[in-house]
Amino acid sequence: MGKCRPCPSLKSLSSTIGGMLCHCGSPNKYKKLDSKLERKMIEMKRSASGQSNFKSIDSIIVRFPQFRDGLKNLRGVFEQYDEDSNGTIDREELNKCLEKLQFHLTKEEVEDLFHSCDIDGSEGIQFNEFIVLLCLIYLLMKPSPSPDTVSTTLKIDSPQLEATFDTIVEAFLFLDKNGDGKLNKKDMIKALNEASPWERSPAHVTRTRFKEMDWDKNGKVSFREFLFAFINWVGIESDEELPD
Repeated sequence: MGKCRPCPSLKSLSSTIGGMLCHCGSPNKYKKLDSKLERKMIEMKRSASGQSNFKSIDSIIVRFPQFRDGLKNLRGVFEQYDEDSNGTIDREELNKCLEKLQFHLTKEEVEDLFHSCDIDGSEGIQFNEFIVLLCLIYLLMKPSPSPDTVSTTLKIDSPQLEATFDTIVEAFLFLDKNGDGKLNKKDMIKALNEASPWERSPAHVTRTRFKEMDWDKNGKVSFREFLFAFINWVGIESDEELPD
């Protein structure tokens, strides 16, 4: 296997995100959900006790094909509930989907998730946004001793999908070096340099990778932001292999 790059090209993701941000409005509307996710990440980092299957950025990248395989079956679920076949799932279609999957959330919880995942402001959930939404629901509904997590029942009935979501979370926890539930540039520099300590990544590479995740430019990357960037890195919309 050839030497992996620190991170693959995102096929002009930056320009795409730039357009999306014009519709996003204040990042404060995501604050409640991101705070829940941050607490969940801190809790999971502590319970992991420093154990991880990942040792470097490269060890994450080489598993991209497995991530794609684990997520691509969601395409059928997405198309099943995109009843008008317009490429997006609206609120009514989403409610039917969540009911069928036995995700029991309050109306407010569904609305928060809808807005947090509808990053282009189209009032519809596209396929990549659908993956993010299901992963966030799965994560927030995992059993937890914390009293403020979403109190619902969970039923995905897909061990492969659950394992994929768990591994994506593990990748985030590996990058979160100080365990504060979010990523910062220092975390990224440390993770990138761990891949090849004798061949440090240039500073401009680290800055570029970080910008690809830090959409609201606040110097921190939430799990939600990471998840959107990660799915683009994996290339879920295409079965093409990553460039050498």
